[in-house]
Amino acid sequence: MKKWAMFIAIVLILAVLSGCGAKSQKDVVDDLGKKVEKMNSYQTNATMTFEHNGKKQVYKANISFMRPYFYRVALSDGNKENKQMILRNRDGVFVLTPELNKSYRFESDWPNNRSQAYLYHSLAKDILNDPEPGFQAKENGYVFKTKTNYNTTELANQQISLKKDLTPSDVRIMDKDQNVIVTVTFKNFKVNPSLNKSIFDVKKNMTAARIGETETTSAAKDNFQVMYPTARIKGTVLSAMKPETTEAGEKYVLQYSGKKPFTLIESKSRVSSSSVPTFASGDPANLGFAIGSSNNRTLSWSYGGTDYFLASEKLTQEELIAIAQSVNGKVVK
Repeated sequence: MKKWAMFIAIVLILAVLSGCGAKSQKDVVDDLGKKVEKMNSYQTNATMTFEHNGKKQVYKANISFMRPYFYRVALSDGNKENKQMILRNRDGVFVLTPELNKSYRFESDWPNNRSQAYLYHSLAKDILNDPEPGFQAKENGYVFKTKTNYNTTELANQQISLKKDLTPSDVRIMDKDQNVIVTVTFKNFKVNPSLNKSIFDVKKNMTAARIGETETTSAAKDNFQVMYPTARIKGTVLSAMKPETTEAGEKYVLQYSGKKPFTLIESKSRVSSSSVPTFASGDPANLGFAIGSSNNRTLSWSYGGTDYFLASEKLTQEELIAIAQSVNGKVVK
């Protein structure tokens, strides 16, 4: 009888010990799927760091989400200037440039059409959709290594770190040689905060942002000067720079020739007199410091009082973005 009682006690102890063990990969993935499904809203701040040719560019993002598909991403540079926003609401996807009183409406499935390293649902989706993700349980959370869904084969892998409560800690996107190209660090991630739908409204965001514009900020953008990309494409060099004068004002056409030629057109931004959103083709492109429009081998964006248009039949999407990011932004050596 004593032996039987001892056997039962040992079985109970083993059951308790096994229950206290670390969660398996399947447990964590299942819990992540449930958390995302039940989450009604979230807000967070993120720092995005882009690395190219040994240089780092750092930008800030404030992100809000509310079920079923409402998003607001507000971007700014290191000086908290040159703000832009990308919104998704029941009317569609919008990119806002308040300082120019411009808003663009996209016929786009953003953010579901590509991986988005700064959006929690996208990160969870990449983890859940990868049949064989790398997994490591750590003392303070979990680390997944997954494939990505970008429109370039160069950024094929990412490392996603989650806290114990399965909220995001940081993300590292790597190239095919495992070099880190983009790092996103999350701070103050709030689950299910009370949000009002008005924060996803185009007109209200435009009005609030324009009121927040300072005279100093606006005056600093009055000066227009040509900017050159610092990113180097092997075998491609600047062959011509043509200043032009149009009815709209100054314009510069920079032509690069070589194995991968491209053209960069720069013109002074004009403040729009219309509050009606302009329809834009393609998809929004997050450059970090700005949100542009990517479409059929072209990339356009506005920053610091200048409109940019970049086009090439030879450059990949990753190379177009790398060139755009090297024209602007705060460089940290």
